[in-house]
Amino acid sequence: MDAAQNEKKHIPCSGLRKELKDCIMSSDCVLKNGHSPKECLQTQSEGVNSDCRLTQQAFFECKRSLLDFRNRFRGSKGY
Repeated sequence: MDAAQNEKKHIPCSGLRKELKDCIMSSDCVLKNGHSPKECLQTQSEGVNSDCRLTQQAFFECKRSLLDFRNRFRGSKGY
């Protein structure tokens, strides 16, 4: 296994980040409406399905848990 690939596995929330990126990039907001992914995530844009919104919320919770010191003992969330 390549060292860069091995390093990416240990980045917290990287699985959720990739899933969110793939979901937003394949959404109608980006493909049909021509908005940037950032614009689609920041506003309640048409064309972003509820699965993407749920993944966005899960990613937010994962990133927030990194700042919560109680989770240092439990381990990081996400995959």
